[in-house]
Amino acid sequence: MTSYVLRRLGVSLLILLGASFLVYQLVALSGDPLQEFRESTRPNKEALMAQRTALLNLDVPAPVRYFLWLGGAVKCVIPGQCDLGVTLQGQPVTQALGSAIPSTLQLVAAATVLAIVVGIAIGIVTALRQYSALDYGVTFLTFLFFSLPVFWVAVLLKEFGAIRFNDFLADPSVPITTVVVVGLVSGVVWALVIGGDLRRRLITFAVAAVAAGGVLWYLGATQWFRYPGLGPALVAVTGVGIAIGLSALIAGSQNRRALYASLVTVALALVAMFALRPLLDRATFPLILLLGVLAVGAGVLVGYLFGGYDRRQSMRVAGLTSFLVAGLVMLDRFMIAWPSYFTQVRGRPIATIGSETPGLGGDFWVSGLDKYTHLVLPTLALMLISLASYTRYSRASMLEVMGQDYVRTARAKGLPERVVVVRHAFRNALIPLATIVAYDIGGLLGGAVITENVFSFKGMGALFINGLSHQDPNPVMGTFLVVGITAVVFNLLADLAYSALDPRVRVKA
Repeated sequence: MTSYVLRRLGVSLLILLGASFLVYQLVALSGDPLQEFRESTRPNKEALMAQRTALLNLDVPAPVRYFLWLGGAVKCVIPGQCDLGVTLQGQPVTQALGSAIPSTLQLVAAATVLAIVVGIAIGIVTALRQYSALDYGVTFLTFLFFSLPVFWVAVLLKEFGAIRFNDFLADPSVPITTVVVVGLVSGVVWALVIGGDLRRRLITFAVAAVAAGGVLWYLGATQWFRYPGLGPALVAVTGVGIAIGLSALIAGSQNRRALYASLVTVALALVAMFALRPLLDRATFPLILLLGVLAVGAGVLVGYLFGGYDRRQSMRVAGLTSFLVAGLVMLDRFMIAWPSYFTQVRGRPIATIGSETPGLGGDFWVSGLDKYTHLVLPTLALMLISLASYTRYSRASMLEVMGQDYVRTARAKGLPERVVVVRHAFRNALIPLATIVAYDIGGLLGGAVITENVFSFKGMGALFINGLSHQDPNPVMGTFLVVGITAVVFNLLADLAYSALDPRVRVKA
């Protein structure tokens, strides 16, 4: 394994060297860094030209400048010695990357996780319902999203997800026509998802339409969009639904101990919701992180104490239930801070540009809302574009696995369909997706350049664009180096994941 990893790293290093040389030369040939001074009428333009020439080493050929940059980049293997040059403004590139990388990674990480989880889930469901109306509908939508350019999706989201939604919040009353349309669409969607014979579809359609329309009417009538909140009742109902769903999916409906353990964690979360309220009012990020770890630990402990014939299943179900219900409690606390945040941003909470509101004051919850409202649209844009590929690949992989002999053998042995799908087919269906995930990480970082530019998000995209527009190779090469190393690392992790997911794959020295 060590020999294999070293070989892959050596090959990847050679590829990075060749690609970085090519990128540097293309940036150097893209324009004249001194053009703005040549056209200037300033009396000191000669001094300014000499200063920039010395800053960018323009008095030596571009290939030689690349090796000068490479000499500083090699020092990055030594802690505290990294030298990637400086920008035209005199800021070290390492410092600029240090402020840009967290913003981009925050954006890309959220989009990637959501796209993977939602895309794989939709792909598996459509594979199990092959050639159904749901399958055809999802196929149409995935091809539609896959063909849309990310900048166009981002502009549409700014128009409908921010500008018009903010206008709606000024008077959040829901017209009866909107209630009817949303109810009908919801009924059709749920009828397609649940499936069954005509009678079952009609019942599902009626129940879903009435429920969705009624909820939307209630939210509009009570001004919920201006003063949102979940409350103990909704947290309890949603938590019970999560507990039942997870126990049925992971442990099976026959494992009552797992169900009881997860229901107990829901009850503990409701008690903590009231007991920890004074502490949450003075929350900080380390405190929230600590409470999250304690919540998961409490759920695992409850699952362990309930035991049963498969204690590990009870621990997994209870721990995951506790984590999700703790997220509901946090969401409710954020909603409580919504009116204060709404007032501070003058009734325009969904941002269209930037990563934060300048001069915003408030506690942990208000500042958190500000961060999330700035992230929601660019994250959604990146997620919608990458969601299509995950859905199609997971569907194709699941269909291939479900036709294998070992799946037919598992069914012939009388195993429940849940066990056949979750334990036998799902794991092997993930093997091809490991490559897609690794490739998509680098693709999302590249796509973030466009998305960040549309939303004026100060991340690596802005650093890259500024470097290109001013013919400044140092920030461009710094961004390229981060993206290239990320792609190499995740592709290596994908290769290692093969041997973990598929016992037939063995790495040879």
